[in-house]
Amino acid sequence: MTAPVSFRNVTKRFDGSKSGQVLAVDDVNLEVAAGDVIGVVGYSGAGKSTLVRLINALELPTSGHVVVDGDDLTIMNERQLRELRSNIGMVFQQFNLMTSRTVAGNVGYPLKVAGWSRADRNKRVAELLEFVGIADKARQFPSQLSGGQKQRVGIARALATSPKILLADEATSALDPETTGDVLALLKKINTELGTTIVVITHEMDVVRSICNTVGVMSGGKLLESGSVYEVFSNPRSSETKRFIETTLKDKPSPETLARLRHSHPGRIVSVGIREGTGSRTTLSDTLRRFDVHSTMIYGGISEIQQKPFRSLTYELSGNERDVEALVIALRSVTDLQDWGSSGE
Repeated sequence: MTAPVSFRNVTKRFDGSKSGQVLAVDDVNLEVAAGDVIGVVGYSGAGKSTLVRLINALELPTSGHVVVDGDDLTIMNERQLRELRSNIGMVFQQFNLMTSRTVAGNVGYPLKVAGWSRADRNKRVAELLEFVGIADKARQFPSQLSGGQKQRVGIARALATSPKILLADEATSALDPETTGDVLALLKKINTELGTTIVVITHEMDVVRSICNTVGVMSGGKLLESGSVYEVFSNPRSSETKRFIETTLKDKPSPETLARLRHSHPGRIVSVGIREGTGSRTTLSDTLRRFDVHSTMIYGGISEIQQKPFRSLTYELSGNERDVEALVIALRSVTDLQDWGSSGE
């Protein structure tokens, strides 16, 4: 089966006013499988938004090929690109609703542009508003809606032409946590019930954990790594990915937290990864019991990614120095370990 989206050695450069050319996307190779919800993550300036704009040809690559649903965007004319864009929905951070149109008018606008009859537009709009849960808001204007309701309008509008691909660029960044959860649940519903392939651009790891099955990590325009969410989170290959995961998940103590912990925990402090199989909590418990060392969990907790255990636990290890060292070596053999040392070191 042809991948809905394929990047083949894609590079995108922009002309900078002072610094010459800016390399926004650097030799990216990536395939998005049909029915995937892929999260593209990274810090600001990583190239995430440029990457997504290459999918719907709002930007064209400087070199390489972007193939969408079997069609190479780099050799298509403007008419063909317009037709292709009708199969790609876009959800924005700032909603981009037309303030002079009602909710129904906003959702139906792409259909009007596409030449749908009024009767067919009205029927489709009613279906969409029911699907996204705001059927009672059809005659209201954007100014009368909450942020979450505005985003639901944006999502309904993006679905108007029944696109095969939905692009969500920081779609929840402007929303409060509760509303974010509701919007993510709606995106998941779109994926499972409509079979829509979704590309999510975000800097929030919780978004990826909630709805994505695959993830790509970008930095400096490069795709550092990609794969299943659990695979990338639990075993990051690059130092940049590891740093991004640690700073966004905050499952290991910060320097300030570590200093505070040392005041009440003079023993040796280590953080250990909890993963499926090796590094599981059962394996960890078995290893801790084999040594004459007192262990106390002092920071962290366990959560799940794709129904698998994930996170780090931080322990204070107390006892004979030789026994403690032997335990640290044993723990390193079964999971990833960060040794913070003891307050006396």
